[in-house]
Amino acid sequence: MNINERHEFITRQLEAKGQVSVTELSTLLNVSEVTIRKDLSILEKNNLLYRAHGKAIKLSPYINDRDVNVKEHQYPAEKTAIAREAVKLIEPNDSIIIASGTTVQYFAREINTDETGGRLTVITSALNVASVLSANRDIEVIQLGGLVRSTSLSAVGCDAERQLENFAGSKLFIGVDGLDPEYGLSTTNLLEANLNRVMISAAEKIIVLCDSSKFGRRGFSRICSVDDVDQIITDSGIPAHVLEALEQRGIEVTIVQA
Repeated sequence: MNINERHEFITRQLEAKGQVSVTELSTLLNVSEVTIRKDLSILEKNNLLYRAHGKAIKLSPYINDRDVNVKEHQYPAEKTAIAREAVKLIEPNDSIIIASGTTVQYFAREINTDETGGRLTVITSALNVASVLSANRDIEVIQLGGLVRSTSLSAVGCDAERQLENFAGSKLFIGVDGLDPEYGLSTTNLLEANLNRVMISAAEKIIVLCDSSKFGRRGFSRICSVDDVDQIITDSGIPAHVLEALEQRGIEVTIVQA
């Protein structure tokens, strides 16, 4: 293969697998690892991949903190479809925990106690979620207190964590900034990650609400392994290799059409 053919081959491999190692490419293309590294450097300069230690990744996995008002307007159709599917999991007279994020805010908007049946108790750290749900007299909202993060409109810190020690929920509905089969669930804030871990320990079932743009991404703070998750609800944009990796770990993945 000439250099252009190698580059096309490398991008096809990334499209199919999400990442590929220098050693693997060297073997497949029958060229030296030095040649592969030069190829990857060129492709990275053209913003076609991201180089990591000993491998190439389709895009940079690292994400920065973004304001909730910005994220709310991203992927609205996907988040709405995910939220409507998640509401089906609420049972009559249920007690649930809702973490922070824009996808769970969409979820809160879709909750209708006339459809779910009975009363509902919700424990949440998210001010925007509490604001939506408190308008319904059939929903008892327990708002966790603590330091309020302006970018996520959520309460975090040791006060919120201590409050959770007195509660137990049947289900935790959690959004994430990144979900990588190897790295796990992550967010961009350390305090948020700490509180999410306490929420996980307080719930019987962990349900991740995650649009497909979050797969393969990594936030600064790791929350937990994907093995700690029971179910993921996402849209049809989930990469095939990620879906396969999750299902091989026995995680239930529900895919909705936006």
